[in-house]
Amino acid sequence: MRRTLVGAGGAIAACALALLAPIIATADPSISSAATRAAIDAAVQRDRASYGGRTPVPGVLVGVWDGMGNVYVRGYGYADLARRIPLTRADHFRIGSNTKTFVVTVLLQLVDEGKLKLDDPLSRFALGVSIPNAANITVRELMEMRSGLFEAYDTPQIDKMNITGSTKFDPRTLIAWAATQKPYFAPGKRYKYTNTNYLILGLIVESLTHDTVQNQIRKRLLVPFGLQNTSFPTTQAMLAPWAHGYGFDKNRSWEDVSGTIPVSLMWAAGAMISNMDDSRHWVKLYVTGKTNSTETQRARLTCISTGEGNLAFGLGIGCSAGWFGYTGGLPGYNTAAYYLPSSHVTIVAWTTVQIEKPFPGVANAIVHDIAKIVTPQHVPFSK
Repeated sequence: MRRTLVGAGGAIAACALALLAPIIATADPSISSAATRAAIDAAVQRDRASYGGRTPVPGVLVGVWDGMGNVYVRGYGYADLARRIPLTRADHFRIGSNTKTFVVTVLLQLVDEGKLKLDDPLSRFALGVSIPNAANITVRELMEMRSGLFEAYDTPQIDKMNITGSTKFDPRTLIAWAATQKPYFAPGKRYKYTNTNYLILGLIVESLTHDTVQNQIRKRLLVPFGLQNTSFPTTQAMLAPWAHGYGFDKNRSWEDVSGTIPVSLMWAAGAMISNMDDSRHWVKLYVTGKTNSTETQRARLTCISTGEGNLAFGLGIGCSAGWFGYTGGLPGYNTAAYYLPSSHVTIVAWTTVQIEKPFPGVANAIVHDIAKIVTPQHVPFSK
């Protein structure tokens, strides 16, 4: 939920779109081979140990799909550590900032419908909250994480709170707190990941549609594309079956932190829930432009370097070494889902912990290590 590492790679729009042309991969190792599967298994087990504490990461779910119909899906550890319930591909996770891919897609559809333009200033919209310099911050800059606005989740007001799963938040209050802090930089000057941007984008969706952002996501994306195991909750309840989330206690043992972060705090920046099969379907849909027009897809895939390793960022999409997708994190959960158009490979790596250090964080480290095995010419999240 806070600073979520996302893809990169310095790819610019023309290169990004070129990657979407059908290309037959001939050199990558096949995930159908026993040797490749054994290598993936060993890599995941190493990452479980290296990001673990007294014991390995409690639960990891990985899925790899190639362009030839081969599939490798495996759960490691437990969905419920206390009751020793194994983790399976059916389990639901909180997907954190992967929520942003849905919010951006709704907005791109609204651009296609002529309801707004990407370079409209924030001052155009009736959002119910005052944002300094709104006339000089555009929708595009919010999507690109280039607005310079302060992180709502790092404000003094948040730091002083004892937040529990039952704490209620309004996005306008969170945005107003962020707006009282000095911006990081002038709009458009550089990249800085802040959830404030997507809380504002959620309000723009509601201002334009006179509907809730969760209902717009349901009507426009979840129902039409058959994402039956994906939802935007308004309560702390999880769809069954579900994976518990964990964090370190003072002894670096695992404690259950499921539901400790209220969905009203995350909202359009990270409240959604999904499972592995829906996530695999969704990442391919939005990366290949099945959800919006060619013009807005070109804009989505215009990736600008973040200045960190081979990472870049487009309109609510991470880009790295030819891969496109997103990573989400909040206490107890870290979800990464990426698609490589040049080889038609998808990697999904979900963990029941959020650990961001060392770089690139636990879920992205697993994606990185699997990609080294199955697409060695395209390795994301590298410094």
